[in-house]
Amino acid sequence: MTTLDPRDVFLAEASELLERLETTLLDLGDRPDDTALIDTAFRALHTIKGSGAMFGFDRVAAFTHDFETAFDRVRRGQIAPSVDLINVALSAKDYIRTLIEEPDPDTAVIGEAILAELDRLVGGAPAQPAAAGPMPPAPAPTPNGWRIGLTFAPDILRNGSNPLALLDELAELGACTIVPRLGDLPDLEDLDPESLAIGWDVTLVGPVGREAIEDVFLFVRDAMTLTLEPLVLEPVAQAMVAQAAATQAPAAASKPAQAAVAVPVAPVSEATALTAAASTALVAPAPPDRNTPDRSLSERRPPPRAASTMRVEAERLDELMDRVGELVIAQARLSQLAGLQADAGIKTIAEEIERLSAQLRDTTMGIRMVPIGTLFSRFRRLVHDLSRDLGKPVTFVTDGEETELDKTVIERLADPLVHLIRNAIDHGVEAPECRVAAGKAETGRIALTAQHAGAQVLVSVRDDGAGLDVARIRAKAEERGLVQPGTPLTDQQVYQFLFAPGFSTAHEISALSGRGVGMDVVKKTIEALRGSIDITTEPGAGTAIVLRLPLTLAIIDGLLIRVGEARYVLPLAAVEECIELPGDRHIGHGRDFLSIRGDLVPFLRLRTLFEATGEPDPHQKVIVVSVGETRIGLVADQILGNHQTVIKSLSKLHADVATFSGATILGDGTAALIIDPAQVAAAGQPDGLRAYQEVA
Repeated sequence: MTTLDPRDVFLAEASELLERLETTLLDLGDRPDDTALIDTAFRALHTIKGSGAMFGFDRVAAFTHDFETAFDRVRRGQIAPSVDLINVALSAKDYIRTLIEEPDPDTAVIGEAILAELDRLVGGAPAQPAAAGPMPPAPAPTPNGWRIGLTFAPDILRNGSNPLALLDELAELGACTIVPRLGDLPDLEDLDPESLAIGWDVTLVGPVGREAIEDVFLFVRDAMTLTLEPLVLEPVAQAMVAQAAATQAPAAASKPAQAAVAVPVAPVSEATALTAAASTALVAPAPPDRNTPDRSLSERRPPPRAASTMRVEAERLDELMDRVGELVIAQARLSQLAGLQADAGIKTIAEEIERLSAQLRDTTMGIRMVPIGTLFSRFRRLVHDLSRDLGKPVTFVTDGEETELDKTVIERLADPLVHLIRNAIDHGVEAPECRVAAGKAETGRIALTAQHAGAQVLVSVRDDGAGLDVARIRAKAEERGLVQPGTPLTDQQVYQFLFAPGFSTAHEISALSGRGVGMDVVKKTIEALRGSIDITTEPGAGTAIVLRLPLTLAIIDGLLIRVGEARYVLPLAAVEECIELPGDRHIGHGRDFLSIRGDLVPFLRLRTLFEATGEPDPHQKVIVVSVGETRIGLVADQILGNHQTVIKSLSKLHADVATFSGATILGDGTAALIIDPAQVAAAGQPDGLRAYQEVA
């Protein structure tokens, strides 16, 4: 059994913290007045600094400390988070990631330049707010102490936090008394030892700033309610509290005291607005009378247990999926053997194992499913940087973040989406002056959405730019010899030229585009994922590129067919319907067509395509499959039925066989190839486009 290196734990947590920091900084750029975002960013920096020092990442801790010090002025309200400050903070975040992943001493000059820029931005006079408003009131006099109320979330103990340790840290700031709140304690039979049901009232005396108290609870602020009320005490009262706290503090820190010290409080003026100081004594709340029936306590139920999670290595999930796949193959073999036996008991066991293996398969596939929002959040920074570099203000909108996909699909989907978003901003969205001249808003819009559609997930990238120029794309394709002039092509077929290697309509090569590489990568990656690409555009209104992707790449529902003596599998998600091969067929342009409810659908004979031997079945079947907007019929000798298909990759020797996307093991131990509908459908395209696809 492998042990997990603590440094690996830090690297994983630091990556999550940096992603959270980036998201928070981007949100802060949109909402600079949101103090909660500032606190979240500060807590992320503080955690990275502390963890980095703990695990020996001294350069990370030192740089983050300086970063945190500069950002602390923003947290205290002395500096407004301007656009320049957010950009430099994002660069600082990138540098922290570099220090963690590639700690090269030669990059120290980069860190020094970033810190110098940070110091320049926060070292001047405090920035004025963007909108004019009333002047803030003068700060209240420094209090002699604080009356503090602490209420923690019931599940804080399950999260590993220790409220008593926080009380110890609070007691180190000055003389204090601690009184527990026992009014919310449940009855003994309803008591949950893992649920916190008490709070504390603390009186802290001494010249302690509000920030020092808030820093004690920095990491649990999201799981507690903290109230602070300043106190202005007479000197005699200060001495009384200090003396009492000195004798009771050790006991109070480990076991909160049951009584408080009464201290006189000085009168407070209205300017300080210290309403709590009007009282003349601090009295501990009386314990509840157990002899008096309390309806609220009798009806109280223990709080529900919080859902727990654990971190698992991705390799273990892959190994688990492989084992489940082998189990599905063995179960298919058992079911086939049981069907040949007359023993009802064996058939019953085979059916039970089939049910259990199906449940285990669904559970394992569910574990591998990840919300696509984890991928979408990465592109906010990309849009932010491209918008700044190209001088095109762009609003980035996402929807469907909760849509789940197999983790392998999400990992391989990142690069195609990067290219699509870059093209949408560079080629799709017009310059601000062009948009204004066309009657549009100066700010462009990029929408990234995801949604389920049966056994597929549709991921779309939409812009509100000028749209695609069909004539220009076709002219470029004819210039490169991808299609013969005059060949009749639909708009959808013309759009496919965008995915040809080296194809670009840019007038000049820039740092972002012009070499015709990006869309070629998109096409190859999506086809490797057994997906397809749809393009829709409207001149002057924008373009939408929709990626149709399978939910998973491990186990799929397939349609088992026979062609000659061999058996093949078609992904069931691509199958529309199955019909008998009719006698009335149409011939046009050298191809066969079927008339299905008034629509002409081209069809291919798989016996001819696969060079099958033997006599064809007298009652052949046509399986109509759809790839995007293309429908095509595939003629097979026999349809054997549905099949749970465990996908096995082809060897490197078969890498150039584009017709098949993989193979599977059948119940009798023989192999069956999995047909790629997109590649087979390409054989039914016009000659000019087919020649292009063979080259691509």
